[in-house]
Amino acid sequence: MVTPVRVVIALCLFAPFVAMLWVGSYAKTDPTLIGIPFFYWYQMAWVLISTALTATAYKLWQRDQREQRARAASKGGADA
Repeated sequence: MVTPVRVVIALCLFAPFVAMLWVGSYAKTDPTLIGIPFFYWYQMAWVLISTALTATAYKLWQRDQREQRARAASKGGADA
């Protein structure tokens, strides 16, 4: 079942792949950050961004699963 929350989860998990596979967007040396070429610090920034996005996706997934269990329990309780 596709829900808005699951779409957000998918986007959180898909964004790092797109960012890293689109090499042409970051295959350059300028701007540098404390002497580190853009190519390197951009990838290192995505390590942190990916961690945050994965944690967000995980928390959203947990919440979605809790809500689904609660809905299933309320449906089961109403039938009994």
